[in-house]
Amino acid sequence: MRNKIYIATKTAATTPDEFWRQLETSLHLLRTDYLDLYQFHCVNQCYRPEDGTGMYECMLKAKEQGMIRHIGVTAHKIGIAEECVASGLYETMQFPFSYLSSVQELHLVEACSRQNMGFIAMKGLAGGLIHNSKAAMAYMTQFDNVLPIWGIQKISELEEWLSYMENTPSIDEEISAYIEKEKLELTGDFCRGCGYCMPCPAGIMINQCARMSLMLRRAPSAGWLTPQMQEEMKKIENCLECGQCMKKCPYELNTPELLKKNYEDYKKVLAGEVSVN
Repeated sequence: MRNKIYIATKTAATTPDEFWRQLETSLHLLRTDYLDLYQFHCVNQCYRPEDGTGMYECMLKAKEQGMIRHIGVTAHKIGIAEECVASGLYETMQFPFSYLSSVQELHLVEACSRQNMGFIAMKGLAGGLIHNSKAAMAYMTQFDNVLPIWGIQKISELEEWLSYMENTPSIDEEISAYIEKEKLELTGDFCRGCGYCMPCPAGIMINQCARMSLMLRRAPSAGWLTPQMQEEMKKIENCLECGQCMKKCPYELNTPELLKKNYEDYKKVLAGEVSVN
């Protein structure tokens, strides 16, 4: 059975000691002798042989010992991702990708193809902002080297994605028109809700508050207008302007400004000046 299952996981280790400890933990918890794909996760640099960190050497040794089969990397910053792809040292790149992606991200997919690298598309639903799974899947099928990984919380969602394995949707005129409409509404500087900016020293729930305007319009608004949520949004008034969130944001957003913009819109919705669904 094991040879019919492809197991991939990742490590956020930044030292060799952490690397080996996390690898042993993963093997133990996954109850396997080897991993098919092991990925450096959310890297801030492209690990290379003899770069002084010893990290890439750890991957090579683990591969020699049969603990892993393939070496991959995940990134959130496009510059780091491009460097990793150009290095020729990795077999897969995992990066946020959806039909809302920019031209630069499309070029990253193409660069992976030229390097004979697999591209693992995370956040294929753009952090929950994309609701049409058929359109999301159809978009992905255009790329031979792209494998999407979908966030799944319910059995019904799993069944929905599995159904596309047998009846895979493809881009047609209707889906193309739908995607173009979505791009007009959503493309730009918006929070994906990844949470890498957290925790906030002022206690602001940034990964929800910074995308509130979109959530009010793309989900039933009642759940976002509760007294509890109003209290969370009010915390934006206590923003320290410390810039910690901006430094940690993988999308390099101006998070404090995004919070203010969303809060102003939220207050208008509460006051009845702006209507939402």
